[in-house]
Amino acid sequence: MRIHEQRKLFGKRLRELRLAQDLSQEKLAEMADLHRNYVGILERAQQSPSLDAICKLAHALKVRPAELLSRLP
Repeated sequence: MRIHEQRKLFGKRLRELRLAQDLSQEKLAEMADLHRNYVGILERAQQSPSLDAICKLAHALKVRPAELLSRLP
C-alpha cells in the first residue's frame, strides 16, 4: 500500500472519530495541543502524523492510539 493511501485511511478514521464526538477540527486541535490547522491537514492526507501527534489526538478523543490506526493494513 502506498504512503498516500495510508494517509488517506488515517485521515478518514480521524474524521470519523472526531465527528462521532461532535468536535470541530479546531476544537480537537486545541484539546490535543496541536496547531489549529493540523487536524485538517491530516484529514486531507496532506501530511503523515508523527507518533507524538497520534498519541495526543488519541488522548483528546479518549481512544487508544491503535484506534486511529485501525484501518491501516
